[in-house]
Amino acid sequence: MKISVLGCGRWGSCIAWYLDKIGHEVLSCGLADAPEFIQLKKYHRNDYLVFPESIEVSSDLSYAVERAEVIVISISSQYLRSYFTDIAKNNLDGKTVVLCMKGVEATTGKRLSQIVGEFVDEEKTPVAVWVGPGHPQDYVKGIPNCMVIDSANREVKEKLVNAFTSELIRFYIGKDLIGSEIGAAAKNVIGIAAGILDGLGYTSLKGGLMARGTQEIARLIEALGGNKMSAFGLCHLGDYEATLFSPWSHNRMYGEDFAKGKHFEKLAEGVMTSKALYNLGRRYDVDLPIVSAVYRALFEGADIMDEIQQLFLRSVKDEF
Repeated sequence: MKISVLGCGRWGSCIAWYLDKIGHEVLSCGLADAPEFIQLKKYHRNDYLVFPESIEVSSDLSYAVERAEVIVISISSQYLRSYFTDIAKNNLDGKTVVLCMKGVEATTGKRLSQIVGEFVDEEKTPVAVWVGPGHPQDYVKGIPNCMVIDSANREVKEKLVNAFTSELIRFYIGKDLIGSEIGAAAKNVIGIAAGILDGLGYTSLKGGLMARGTQEIARLIEALGGNKMSAFGLCHLGDYEATLFSPWSHNRMYGEDFAKGKHFEKLAEGVMTSKALYNLGRRYDVDLPIVSAVYRALFEGADIMDEIQQLFLRSVKDEF
């Protein structure tokens, strides 16, 4: 299968490496002036992995789109709309778009597949999402994991799961596109909360964070029309270990640095996602205490310790 992976950051480069490793014809496409692209183009390697010569590296977006049967996109979720404006200038009929990123558009509250759906006829250009746990640092060592591919198109997601599954990644067929996307995006917000707890020395509280965070995201998924049980699957709860406890998670690291008053340099998708989910909670009248606490700390300057105290002072209620 001819696959073009658009985006050559940490995860994008890992996807290209993985899809080549299992036998697909892969092109890695990035912006010509981006440092991560320049590194891959010049040295065929980055800080995480080495590209074999079989992976083509190009900054020609039109060429990358034209050659591909499957277009995999792995960029910052908040830039998807502007990036897809350029992608959509090409003929996408007969191609499949796979979104390998986790987020919700902060300005609109739209899921990423909804954004792409504004540009394409999904009967001609089906859209899928690839979510779940895993870090490049583990995959390149041969440490396996499980992930999910979901889509509104049953035939497409079955085809992708069969084409992408290997001994390194076992894929499952998702059955709830809303839940898969919201769950995956929300996991990054809970990851920031976990990092804040680490930064404060409250690491043991992450068990409570996981349990209660999953409950509130389940409520949001249900309010948006999805299956609340998706929050307990690989897209959300299944991805917690890779985010809430990993030394490599950008979102957890961001939260820890935030609690310590340090500036975190790299992308943490959960920051803008906390704003998007906070607004969705208000729009759909869903109680999201943890998401709201993270949002207030990041965007309104709320005191972290005050926010934690308020969570503990909430009225007594049944667990389920």
